[in-house]
Amino acid sequence: MAAPSMSELASYICSKLHSVFSRACESTDGAPVALDVAVEEIAAAASRKGRIFVHGVGREGLMMKALCMRLAHLGLSAHCVGDMTTPPIMPPDLLVASAGPGGFPTVDAICGIARSVGARVLLLTTKPSSGSACPYASAIAFLPAQTMADEPKQGSDPDSGLDLLLPMGSVYEGAMFVLFEMVVFKLAKVLGQNPQSITARHTNLE
Repeated sequence: MAAPSMSELASYICSKLHSVFSRACESTDGAPVALDVAVEEIAAAASRKGRIFVHGVGREGLMMKALCMRLAHLGLSAHCVGDMTTPPIMPPDLLVASAGPGGFPTVDAICGIARSVGARVLLLTTKPSSGSACPYASAIAFLPAQTMADEPKQGSDPDSGLDLLLPMGSVYEGAMFVLFEMVVFKLAKVLGQNPQSITARHTNLE
């Protein structure tokens, strides 16, 4: 059998991500659609002059940093937890955190600190009702994608034999990127931002 072509690999990846968002459009345990809740929480923080803080670990954390960059381009005060210039979180602020498998010790702790000082916490997760980070969340964005925690033990898709494509939670992380692009698109409309104003905020120190 011939090796799959680049376009076939891309189609496989896109179909996996499409299936995530097909499921995400269906409410689970009363949880609102991830796109809606994310836009609402970030827009509400902006309306009350709050800052946006983002946090995640591993590749989830990289996706959160990408979101942070775009939020800054939208004109919001956005900060990555752990950066040297990140200010203290306050009651008007919003922490957007990701815990794909439901929780991580560090994510749980940071969410707990944010809630303890009165800030809101938006949690992205595949476990909207059972994750250890959920009790700290003010709002939950349910993203029903496969993470490393629930990956099949054989590490392959039995229907395709593509053993190493989208391994170790890549489906969840890829879905985060797609979700955040939709969030930024929607927020630009809500905040009255146009492509020119967004582009003008991009760094010139490159």
